Amino acid sequence: MTIAEINEFCKNSLVEHLDIKFTEVTETTVVARMPVHSSTHQPMGYLHGGASLALAETVGSAGSLFMVNTQKYNVFGLQVSANHISSIRDGFVIATGKIIHKGRTTHVWDIEIRDEENKLISVARVTNAIVEKKAE
Repeated sequence: MTIAEINEFCKNSLVEHLDIKFTEVTETTVVARMPVHSSTHQPMGYLHGGASLALAETVGSAGSLFMVNTQKYNVFGLQVSANHISSIRDGFVIATGKIIHKGRTTHVWDIEIRDEENKLISVARVTNAIVEKKAE
């Protein structure tokens, strides 16, 4: 899957609603950006922690999708946790996910979310289950 294909694949989903766009993919890293504005704010006008978690899980899940045969396997988020370090009111946040464990049935990703000036906003860990598709 290419960057264009993953961005197209995410249409009509929460990923599109949050305007998350993938910008870079390597064998071990995935990068995506998300705008910080009213759609991603909490009521006090700052980036919502849930939006950060959605961005982190999106990056980690996409990274696992790039690593598996999508004809044979589904990728499901099994666990996501984060620490929110700083706040942001507007602009963009950039999430960089790096695989730290690539097992047969689980993948673990560390994700850093930073602002456009490289200030750390949140850190997250995403664990994905790699599940063989059942025959139809």
